Formats: sequence, structure tokens, C-alpha cells
Amino acid sequence: MTPKQPKTELDPRYSSALNPRPGAENVTATDWAEVQRRMQAAEIFWITTVRPDGRLHVTPLIAAWHDGALHFSTGQGEQKAKNLAADARCALTTGHNSLSEGLDIVIEGTAERVTDPARQEEVIAAFEAQYGDHITSPEGTFYGFGDNIRKGNDLLFAVAPGTAYGFGHDSQVFSHTRYTF
Repeated sequence: MTPKQPKTELDPRYSSALNPRPGAENVTATDWAEVQRRMQAAEIFWITTVRPDGRLHVTPLIAAWHDGALHFSTGQGEQKAKNLAADARCALTTGHNSLSEGLDIVIEGTAERVTDPARQEEVIAAFEAQYGDHITSPEGTFYGFGDNIRKGNDLLFAVAPGTAYGFGHDSQVFSHTRYTF
């Protein structure tokens, strides 16, 4: 699968370009390659799904960027799995809780089950590369992650972005980049 390259645009309405601060005159859109690098380095993501009655459900999880999609797993009986069965639209976010540094990322898309064993193995390897001992060590928090997916105990999902956003904040210089796929 060849990942799509997005249309990238800086939104000046929400960037320092319209409210100049020292150093803001050179604000540019964040390159998609940088967003992908940050997702591969992130440890915690938040997923937002919609309950059948329309209420939102937000929860933290681990996720891995692989082959143009953000992947996560969940138990079959968990609330997010129930929500996705009824409405597969969701958003995944990650970032840095600071106004003076970092890049906050939002991925909006539709969750699709990954059931092909070969693709599951690729994604499991991506999780192991990203999370290391947390998954591969018997003392790791998520040890057994791959086996739970292989056995069908946990469902594996992929979210290819429909739209994504990068909110940069560096020394009070802000950027808002929109990625359209």
C-alpha cells in the first residue's frame, strides 16, 4: 500500500501569521513527514468515538503509525469497540501539553478492522518497534499484545486519515496546518 500524500496548507486564521509575535513572520506549514515522525515517537494517543446514543467516548491508548494509517487495538467488549461497530468514524490525537513547545496532532478518519494475518504481523512489528520493552518484555505493560491480536482476543483497527491537523506551538509562535487526503 502506497500512503497518500496530503494537500498541506497553513491556516493563517489560527496561526501567528495574523497575530504576529517576535519570530512569527516566518511561520510555515508543518511538513507531513514531521507529523509522521512525531506519531512514530509518541507513546500516548487519545481516541474519540461516538456512542450509539450520540454521546462521545474519549479514552487514552497506544497506537502505531504504519503504512499510511494509525493503528490501535481494543478488546471486543470495550466501549470503543462497541462504538466503532455502530459508527466507525473517529479521531485520534497526540501531542505535547505545553503552550511554549510541541506539536499537537489530530487524525480524523474511519476505523477499519485489520484481519489479514500478514498485515497484522506488520502492524504488530510496528508496535514492537515503537513501544519496545512495553510490548516485548514479560515485565512490559502490554506484554502479549501481538498474541492477543493473533488469537482474536483483541481487535486491530487502522485509521487512514481523511483530514489531519498539526497545531504547532514554539515559544508562543503558533501554526495550524491542515492536511487533506
